Amino acid sequence: MHSLHNSLSVMQEVGSPAKSESTSSSAPRKLGKREAPLLLATKKYARIPTTRNRPNHTQVNRRRKEKYVTQQLPQQNSVTGLDSEAEHSKLQRGLSFRHIQLIAIGGAIGTGLFLGSAKTIALTGPSIVFVYAIIGSVIYFVLRAMGEILLSNPKYKSFTDFITDILGLRAGFFVGWSYWFFWVVTGIADVIAITGYVQYWLPDVPKFIPALTVIVALLLLNLPSVKNFGEIEFWFAVIKIVAIVLLIVVGALMVAFSFTSPDGTVASVTNLWDHPGPSGSGIFTQGLTGFLGAFQIALFAFVGAELVGAAVAETEHPERTLPKAINAVPFRIGLFYAMPLLTILAVTPWDKLDKSMSPFVGMFSLAGIGIAASLVNFVVLTSAASSANSGIFSTSRMVYGLAHDGAAPSALGKLTKNGVPANALYLTTVMLLFSLVMLYAGNGIMEAFTVVTSVASMMGIFTWSMILIAYLVYRKKFPERHEASEYKMPWGIGMSWFGLVFFAVMVYALSLYPDTAVGLALTPVWFIALAIGYEILTRRHAAKRARVVASENTVEEAGQK
Repeated sequence: MHSLHNSLSVMQEVGSPAKSESTSSSAPRKLGKREAPLLLATKKYARIPTTRNRPNHTQVNRRRKEKYVTQQLPQQNSVTGLDSEAEHSKLQRGLSFRHIQLIAIGGAIGTGLFLGSAKTIALTGPSIVFVYAIIGSVIYFVLRAMGEILLSNPKYKSFTDFITDILGLRAGFFVGWSYWFFWVVTGIADVIAITGYVQYWLPDVPKFIPALTVIVALLLLNLPSVKNFGEIEFWFAVIKIVAIVLLIVVGALMVAFSFTSPDGTVASVTNLWDHPGPSGSGIFTQGLTGFLGAFQIALFAFVGAELVGAAVAETEHPERTLPKAINAVPFRIGLFYAMPLLTILAVTPWDKLDKSMSPFVGMFSLAGIGIAASLVNFVVLTSAASSANSGIFSTSRMVYGLAHDGAAPSALGKLTKNGVPANALYLTTVMLLFSLVMLYAGNGIMEAFTVVTSVASMMGIFTWSMILIAYLVYRKKFPERHEASEYKMPWGIGMSWFGLVFFAVMVYALSLYPDTAVGLALTPVWFIALAIGYEILTRRHAAKRARVVASENTVEEAGQK
């Protein structure tokens, strides 16, 4: 644990983010009761050294005084009750370049692509390719913004770190917990999807059996070490890549040889525009409303793209691996989204797809290739397991970091001897059990999946938007960092504003359909709960600080006597 000396030093040196650098007053400013929470957060993200950050005589005298107080009082916890820096240093850098690359690819190939794309195709037809291309382009610039800021200061270990430093403690608290909730909800959606895939083979098996099995299995796989997570995700991603490449190759052969399915449908590229919908168009089949409505499920497919930014603290040589992983995003969008969807729609017209099942499975089933359909079902099952695996990893690290910022119970900040936040893993596992409620509360798996993913999409929009807002403030406050950066975001200011406008339109898109509007309506409840939690945390830390100051005054009075 930090000594009380460190605790008092942190308390007196941090206030609001804008004023923490100013030390010109002759006496230390007394912090208000709302300025005390999450004090260690600001200490961790020290600014790039400047002349303004050099301690003056007032600070030196103050620290000498704190040293005297520390020597006289019994050793005790810091104000937040946590040894943030010491504990953070125990996270192991066990993820190599190949792990990070495949984690990034795995994050780009999510459950939304395999299961959710059936509904998005029904909503907008072949124009689904444009939906994925637009979302992917915006997410790429979000990742570029995140990458530039993360590499601008080695103190940053995740995007919540720089949001806390740049936008303030309240913003860091909201983003940290929202991202945790984002991945918990995503994990629930993945468990629901896995249940649906298992029922493809075993329709009579009770829903809770596959759900419980995958939750327990992922917990046991993540407990040993972070390297274990990296290896699991590596092979999950390999399976997805091989499957998608094979699907493209097989589909291309079916089109080349004019394969005819049992219902008489001939595979042809003309299927991409020869089947008009209610709008009269064979591409934008449902018009503008359907096109916008397709963005919700499609947006969920990109959940996890920012995971590379949450794994920086456990990555070897992040200054090299992070840019390489982000720069490959445009290629991955083309290979893993555009090509497979174009292949599916060329073999099976959009209006003949069964939207209750994965189009990856449906394509081969419609062609009468039963064994291939089972293999594809296995692949999409592993894809959902991969996404859930990423969710368990990211939520455990996020809540671990929150605990060391004083924003979560200290028990969640403890590590095993292998450097794994086991208690945080247990918390996430318990939260995933809510998937059982969703499975039995709704009318079907797809209905439950849609409601849950709409909530996850809102949390994703909030997280990505805060990254862009932090980038805009970063450019204004730290122009010297941007100039010195070797990984500048292209068209940074303009693309950040474009991304924010795009996400605002996505919020509107969520309101267009009743099932997605439910998730939109539930989102304010979460933010109200966060606001209440932050106020409670503020008051609790203010009370702790008051007790420490009272102890300091008592010792000073004793020393004067």
